Amino acid sequence: MAPMRPFKHPPSQDFNLERLLHALSDPVRLAIVRHLARVAEASCGELDGGRPKSSMSHHFRVLREAGLVHTRHAGTTHMNSLRRADLDARFPDLLDAILRQPRSD
Repeated sequence: MAPMRPFKHPPSQDFNLERLLHALSDPVRLAIVRHLARVAEASCGELDGGRPKSSMSHHFRVLREAGLVHTRHAGTTHMNSLRRADLDARFPDLLDAILRQPRSD
């Protein structure tokens, strides 16, 4: 079996505020970030909420490209974590301000 290709994660100096805010504008992606803020790591399965795999792949790609999430392979499972230290270094207090907002659901 061929090894899985590694995920691409932008360096923190390339984080872009517009891309980050766009990623967080979707309720599904915001819910993923909120969940990851409470745990060290979570699998895609823990975060999918019963949604189709193809839809969730898109959401995780948007989150990775914005710099919000780091995804790693653990065997056949994809484990996700919030890039909090990188985000806080690039945009101090922004993530905390976003996470403090009440849920709109």
